Amino acid sequence: MTELVIRALTPSDAALFTTFEDSPFVGRAAFGHRYTSTADGGEYRPDWTWVALRDGKVVARAAWWGGPEDTEPVVLNWFDFADGEAEAGAELLRRAPFDKEYELIAPAGWRDDPAVRAAVEERVAAATAAGMKPLVERYRYRWTPGCPLPERTGRLTYRPEPDDEVILDVLRRVHSATLDAHARKAIEGPGGLEAAAREELEFFHWCPSPREWWRLAYTPDGEVAGIQVPAHNPSGPCVGFIGVVPEARGHGYGYDLLVECTRFLVEQGAEFVAGATDQGNAPMAAAFARAGYPVIQEWVHLA
Repeated sequence: MTELVIRALTPSDAALFTTFEDSPFVGRAAFGHRYTSTADGGEYRPDWTWVALRDGKVVARAAWWGGPEDTEPVVLNWFDFADGEAEAGAELLRRAPFDKEYELIAPAGWRDDPAVRAAVEERVAAATAAGMKPLVERYRYRWTPGCPLPERTGRLTYRPEPDDEVILDVLRRVHSATLDAHARKAIEGPGGLEAAAREELEFFHWCPSPREWWRLAYTPDGEVAGIQVPAHNPSGPCVGFIGVVPEARGHGYGYDLLVECTRFLVEQGAEFVAGATDQGNAPMAAAFARAGYPVIQEWVHLA
């Protein structure tokens, strides 16, 4: 078999990425996304986009994504390969100079369709062969005006908090007993709970939406119940964060926070609201379902 050539693209040949046939089952292309390089006004940078070529033909490709101001990629969210070229895909990931999480986008209920399941499992196997490990599967939600707009419960009050140290304290409390796989991974690292809280805060600041939107939630007796962060990521309005402190759990406050976050964004003019939660986080998944958010995708995360 002809030797592989693996390299990054350049602004002059970024269109090479689109010569590969898109997967009809999984990945960003399966949901109507198109690869467009920053050289053509798009969101993918050619030097963060790599291809594996055999006889000049693309047999595997990967695109790492980052925000407009990021100096390094945030995530790998486009990875596929031709039939019989799984090892070429794995080798591409081994050689590319990025150690970032892989977000594999699949349709809701992907395990129920044999063809889709095979496509997902092939990509997971290739990423695993390249050294990644499965981290978590997540539900992705999208509220639109065609969905019911949930009513506020009135059980909590919400106030902005300008002091990041106060926000950090609440995040530490939330993450001290968390079902979130990414937070648990950060806690298991060298920085422990402090690193997990600061990582969350950094994400809030990274989002291109006003700091003034963040809200702490309080019970009628004035105790902190949690935090909700309405946000915009580069793709649009989203539920940035929902967290209930451990001592306030058991009352369904996650739903209250989600409703407040949703209605706040709609009042700011949002025409849709994106959200996500780990599939193992049953309380939050139940809150999204109760609030009228349909599951539109399932994402498989490997790190």
